[in-house]
Amino acid sequence: MKTRVFADKFALARAAASHAADAIRRAIHERGKARILASARQTSAEFLAALTAAADVSWRDVELFHLDELVGLPAEHPGSSRRYLFDQLIHPVRIGRYHLLDAEHDPDRTCREEGEELRAAPIDVAWASLSENGHLAFNEPPADFSTEKPYGIVRVDETSRRELVREGRFASIAEVPDRAISISLRQLLKATAVLCIATGAEWAEAVKRCVEGPVSPLTPASILQTHADATIYLDRDSARLLTPPRPLEA
Repeated sequence: MKTRVFADKFALARAAASHAADAIRRAIHERGKARILASARQTSAEFLAALTAAADVSWRDVELFHLDELVGLPAEHPGSSRRYLFDQLIHPVRIGRYHLLDAEHDPDRTCREEGEELRAAPIDVAWASLSENGHLAFNEPPADFSTEKPYGIVRVDETSRRELVREGRFASIAEVPDRAISISLRQLLKATAVLCIATGAEWAEAVKRCVEGPVSPLTPASILQTHADATIYLDRDSARLLTPPRPLEA
C-alpha cells in the first residue's frame, strides 16, 4: 500500500482525482470501457469535484457501481448514497451506465442481482473513504475478511452513524439506519486499483492503525496492505501520527 500526504485536502483531491481519471482513461483506451466502484461519503466531496472536472474522460464509456447504501432509505433522502452519487457524479458528467443499490425495497434481492452485475467483469478503479473506526464501506470492526459474496447486509455501528450526523446527512443518530448493504472487503480488493481518502485530525488514529498496524479485522482498512495497487491519500492532519513523518507533496 502506497501512502501519499498533501498539505491540504484540495491538493489531495486533485492528486487522487488525477489518479482515478488516468485509470479510467487507460481502461477505455485498452478495452473501450471502464468500470468503477465509487464511495458516496461527503468526506470525498473535493475529490468528486476534481474528478468531474477532469479533462478528456469519456464518461459515456464508464459503468459505475457503488460501495454501500443504508437499508430503508428512499433515493430522495439527503442521507442516501444513491442521491449523493447521482447529484455529485452521475448527473454532472452523464455517466453512460450506473448501478445504484436499492436498499429500500428488497435489500437481499439487490445484493444478489447487483452482485452478479459487479462480478461480470473486472473493476478498473475503486475509491473509498476511511472512517474513524477504520472501516471501508460499512465493513465495521470486527470485519469479515473471508466472505466471497460481493454484497451483504451488515450492521452500522455507532461511530459510523455519528459520522453521518456530523456530515449533515441526518439530524440525529436516532434517524440513521443501523443496517446497510455493503460491498465485501474481498470484492473491493478485486479492483485493479484502490484509492482510499482520509482528511482531518479525527482520522489520524485510524490512519496509523491502517498504515502501520497489523492486518486485522479490528481495523478493516488495514486489509489494503495486502493489495498490489492500493494508495491511501492523506492530508497533513490525518497523517500526523505516522512514524516517521511522511513528506508532503505539492
